[in-house]
Amino acid sequence: MGRGTASQDVGLSALPLLTTTVPKEYVHRACLAEVFLTGCTADGQENFSLTGQWPRAHTLFTSPDGSSHDPLQVAETFRQVGMFLAHAELGVPLGHRFVMWDLTYTTYLEHLGITLTPTDFRLDARCAEVTWRRGMAGSLRLELSIHRDGALVAHGAGSFSTIPQAVYRRLRADRRPWSGTPFAITESRSPLAPSTVGRALTKDVVLSATQTPGRWLLTPDVTHPIFFDHADDHLPGMVLLEGARQAACAALAPRQMKPTNASTQFLRYAELDRPCSVEVTRITPESAGVVSVEVAGRQDGETVFVSTLTGPAH
Repeated sequence: MGRGTASQDVGLSALPLLTTTVPKEYVHRACLAEVFLTGCTADGQENFSLTGQWPRAHTLFTSPDGSSHDPLQVAETFRQVGMFLAHAELGVPLGHRFVMWDLTYTTYLEHLGITLTPTDFRLDARCAEVTWRRGMAGSLRLELSIHRDGALVAHGAGSFSTIPQAVYRRLRADRRPWSGTPFAITESRSPLAPSTVGRALTKDVVLSATQTPGRWLLTPDVTHPIFFDHADDHLPGMVLLEGARQAACAALAPRQMKPTNASTQFLRYAELDRPCSVEVTRITPESAGVVSVEVAGRQDGETVFVSTLTGPAH
């Protein structure tokens, strides 16, 4: 037996158990650095315990002063959990498309602080409603919670459907994935000042002003490495969530709002090549300086999404 063969016999079984991310394809990310999940164990067919890690200095999901994780990172983590469980545990093949119908999250700022080490977390997920189709999940609703060092960081829920690629192509026959060519959406891009929308960098601003107070155009930078991590034929849901968050902040400026809670319904695709407006429809003061802001996204006279964001404003 040669030295090479002996070495192979020792193999991976002799190595200690090491931490890795889950496959990026399972969470529909092109960049490994944007995968936040590291493992999963099942407790029956409905309950799952996952592990994950948030970096200390994410280029997008960090507060402007660098002191805490952004609540929107919870939304992205919940999105990744839904896709991962669908592929890894619920029989949905890679290549299937996902349609998010709603997403709700509540975060606790006191547990989102960034420390001297990356944030390791445990995430509990329960499949509250699963509709099965040919041995795979055709639709799914998840109830989710994130804990860090025993403390509750966030909880929420989301629901989505899965669609075979061939069916999706028929539904979207007249749409082609973005391939790096600027769309008409960029022609009207004149980003708001980052400080008015809770951001530190202009590249992260997704709204441009209009002539109507309380209404903006959704004009993200289509070359943004996180919002547009991979090619698609519509505006990503995370862009819509960010647009709602920035609209809530802009509506209250110069007061500083931190939207810690959000509840969003997604009603239709937001197309890349036509104007999409984001409008604040109601502002409701609550107790102890907390404010609730209702936001709607509209395109071609149709409502694309509606979102209610709540958080302290000072």
